[in-house]
Amino acid sequence: MPSRKKLAADAWGALLQVHAALVPALDKEVQRQTGLPLSWYDVLLELAAEPAGRLRMTDLAERVVLSRSRVSRLVDELASRGMITKEEHPGDRRSAYAVITKAGLAEFRSTAPVYVRAIECQFASNLTDEDLALLGRVLNKIRKPAG
Repeated sequence: MPSRKKLAADAWGALLQVHAALVPALDKEVQRQTGLPLSWYDVLLELAAEPAGRLRMTDLAERVVLSRSRVSRLVDELASRGMITKEEHPGDRRSAYAVITKAGLAEFRSTAPVYVRAIECQFASNLTDEDLALLGRVLNKIRKPAG
């Protein structure tokens, strides 16, 4: 049996390879069908998931796993298209909120089925329901380490 270090390194390598292959494939498919870049959809997804449709820019950057400067550029691009607005934080002039607009919510809702189909086709099609449940549990263990 391979050592734990070898098993961990192999699993990590596989995860990186899958991510590197799937993200561009999903981006290409979503853009082909909707014209919306996957990074834009990701921002809209996070904002749409919030009851008030808004997040502080720092929280948004953490959720979409992008640098704060990259998220700021994405928000500016989305704002120029009327899908997001930026609001100043009333208690902190250095902080701002990104807020999804009605147009952004409509764009999100029309893109969501395309995104879900692309995930099924590109990611889940060779996995059973049991595989998907196990993979979700395993990845969530990593995301939320003990202690």
